Amino acid sequence: MRTLHGKVALVTGGARGFGQAIAHRLAQDGADIVIADTGDGAETVRIVEATGRAAVAIRCDISAPDQVAMLQQQIDDRFGRCDILVNNAGIYPTSKFEDIALEEWRRVMSVNVDGPFLLAKAFLPGMRRRSWGRIVNIASNTISRVITERSSYITSKTALVGFTRALASEYGPYGITVNAVSPGRSRTPGVLEDVGGDAAAEERFQAAAKLQAIPRVQEPSDLVGAVSFLCSDDTAFITGQLINVDGGLVRSV
Repeated sequence: MRTLHGKVALVTGGARGFGQAIAHRLAQDGADIVIADTGDGAETVRIVEATGRAAVAIRCDISAPDQVAMLQQQIDDRFGRCDILVNNAGIYPTSKFEDIALEEWRRVMSVNVDGPFLLAKAFLPGMRRRSWGRIVNIASNTISRVITERSSYITSKTALVGFTRALASEYGPYGITVNAVSPGRSRTPGVLEDVGGDAAAEERFQAAAKLQAIPRVQEPSDLVGAVSFLCSDDTAFITGQLINVDGGLVRSV
């Protein structure tokens, strides 16, 4: 079923990992796709176009207001609208709290919190005019777990959940829903780089999997069903929610 036929979806961080998988699924659902990323999104464009949908990749640092303004203008010129915003882009440096420099702290907040703020400011007015919109924020199950050396990341993702609920309250009367999903440790390029390569990552993946209700390693494809659902008309009465998609590692919040 092409449940999103005629819609335009913007996926940040769409060049690889979760973002690429989400872009592919929303294209399968019928949406045309914009990939915003600081990296090369050409591979995702090819994956989307293979479904028969239109796609464009735009290099953009979502923490920079002038680049977000440029992104908005290019989307307006190409598609004339943005119906769905998936705030997936994020950074997650590892540092002991006492070693975190203020500049690093601010950089994490600028990408993980300011970025979604700037994008919502850019595209919510159009959603409101059309009385339809979907925003899905990619949070993290680390906000509900005991995790060390991730103070800036966990703080930013907790703020993103608060932002989700605030926007949901304010824009619910206008046919716009705002929800968040929290994945667990997943086999993505970013995680592999973060933990030092395949061998080190696999050990951590398996350790996490043993704690999950579904005892296998999470893949990017495991997240896309929840995102697809939250972007559909079936969720017109679901907003302000946080859904853990982590195989049951976090079973209560």
